[in-house]
Amino acid sequence: MFIIAGLGNPEKRYEGTRHNAGFEVIDRLADKYNIAVDAKKHRALIGKGVIEGQKVILAKPQTYMNLSGESIRSLIDYYRVDEEHELIVVYDDINLEPGQLRIREKGSAGGHNGIKNIIAHLGGQVFPRIRVGVGEKPKGYDLADYVLGHFSSGEKKMMEEGYDHAVRAAEMILSGRIGDAMTEYNRKKNRNNE
Repeated sequence: MFIIAGLGNPEKRYEGTRHNAGFEVIDRLADKYNIAVDAKKHRALIGKGVIEGQKVILAKPQTYMNLSGESIRSLIDYYRVDEEHELIVVYDDINLEPGQLRIREKGSAGGHNGIKNIIAHLGGQVFPRIRVGVGEKPKGYDLADYVLGHFSSGEKKMMEEGYDHAVRAAEMILSGRIGDAMTEYNRKKNRNNE
């Protein structure tokens, strides 16, 4: 069994914000595979289904971003998954262009408070993750205001493509092809060649 956790903030006012990129990817996986993510358990909205022949739990922690680890720790303990191989965390990254992905098998939080909290609760940083670029914070902007802000219409188009790529990357990881996913998506986009 795998847990795919997309990070974000609950409440309507945060829908479509940069910080909710993880929720967006979970929603797309849920739609594609007919998984209802509506059960409230382990301080998350969860749904059970099958993707690429693997039993999965799709999870959207409802603890707010900075406490994501509380929900994920509870899910891991209850479903007895091996976080090093059976947990996939999807979240926003301000160090990547909008829609660009970076897939890793492990790593530091890189300044992301949700990931810091997960690492603290898991006691380690070895777990697969899909980072979805939301664009760099402009100079002079407050970071919290920026990540809780909405995308421009031009950025939205790039994000839609990024979310679709993140779904494909998750499918590849579930089928044991994380290396292929990294090769496919960890390269810089060349806008001239698209």
